[in-house]
Amino acid sequence: MFDWLQHIADWLIYTVFGISAQSHLGEALNFFVYDTIKILILLFFITFLMGIVNSYFPIDRIKNFLSRNKLYGGEYVIASTFGAVTPFCSCSSVPLFIGFVKGGIPLGVTFAFLVTSPLVNEVAVAIFLGMFGLKTTLIYVLSGILLGIISGAILARMKLEPLLTDWVRKIWEHAEAERESFEAKKQSIAQRLPSIVKEAFGIVKNVVVYVLIGIAIGASMHGFVPEGFFEQYIGKDTWYAVPLAVILGVPMYANAAGIIPVIQVFVAKGIPIGTSLAFMMAVVGLSIPEATLLKKVMTTKLVLIFFGVVTACIMISGYVFNLIL
Repeated sequence: MFDWLQHIADWLIYTVFGISAQSHLGEALNFFVYDTIKILILLFFITFLMGIVNSYFPIDRIKNFLSRNKLYGGEYVIASTFGAVTPFCSCSSVPLFIGFVKGGIPLGVTFAFLVTSPLVNEVAVAIFLGMFGLKTTLIYVLSGILLGIISGAILARMKLEPLLTDWVRKIWEHAEAERESFEAKKQSIAQRLPSIVKEAFGIVKNVVVYVLIGIAIGASMHGFVPEGFFEQYIGKDTWYAVPLAVILGVPMYANAAGIIPVIQVFVAKGIPIGTSLAFMMAVVGLSIPEATLLKKVMTTKLVLIFFGVVTACIMISGYVFNLIL
């Protein structure tokens, strides 16, 4: 599909700049040029398509639907799927999480959204599709949604509402949840296209720096890090590889655009894809800044429980991925 881009990268680096294809520098620069162009193209088209989807399923409409209907478990699927199509990192999804809580949506359902939102979004899908292909991308998307559903259901059964902060409880006790109906503007696709295109360009513009930094790091690792360097620490034969990868990832903070190019190099250097995905999910889905923001609505105990459940689910996912991929 992108063979023509590889030819452009080869021509630019090896012919125009005259850098040897056998050199570390040539290999790194070729990787950088090819992946940068490919990712930005995919990123624009996928954000454009998701802009069309989001224009017909606005946030307020989803929130109202979830708070007004009893779906017998289907609400976890809807919340997690909604989280997958919203372009938020772990920190930027917290304000929306607070809005869900204020709107009276059950806590477990809200957690399902919070878990999936940073893990799966159009940016991550675009980069994953370009780097790992369709099969791995589909497994990644479905696993991210499933992780949100399972985490939300587990947390719901723990009856954690008493561990919300007084601020949230006062809202529930003294005010009825705000449920404003939102009617999408009666516009055709053609009328909406200019704003959707503008938004797609805006998303690409906002993440392009992270994409470039991530690919630059990945290119450096791809060209200069020797084979087997990572494998000796978190290789396939070590039982502790997945937990170690997750533990190392949780304190870090990055969005998908910055971390996925690094994950590609992990895989290329011999790290099993399950271990690599577990590391990525920990970095993207859990962070210290997120925990700080969540303190507005959760006690410290609830934050720790939330992080613990999601961390355990990510570890299980890593082991499963290593078995099936």
